[in-house]
Amino acid sequence: MECRKEKNLDVCPCTYEPCAKKGLCCECLQYHLKSRQLPGCCFPKDAERTYDRSFEHFARLVREKRI
Repeated sequence: MECRKEKNLDVCPCTYEPCAKKGLCCECLQYHLKSRQLPGCCFPKDAERTYDRSFEHFARLVREKRI
């Protein structure tokens, strides 16, 4: 499969600028899942900026109907 890094960068909402995985969704997802996290693109903008990517944070947002 061909990597679509440039196209992915156009829609990547991650605000962590030094991230080497930006635009490389498969690497980003693999990295975060190993740490029991989800990538920033799974969160609303205000929640993504907290850098709390934990499953627990995501679940709280779901319970609050913010996702």
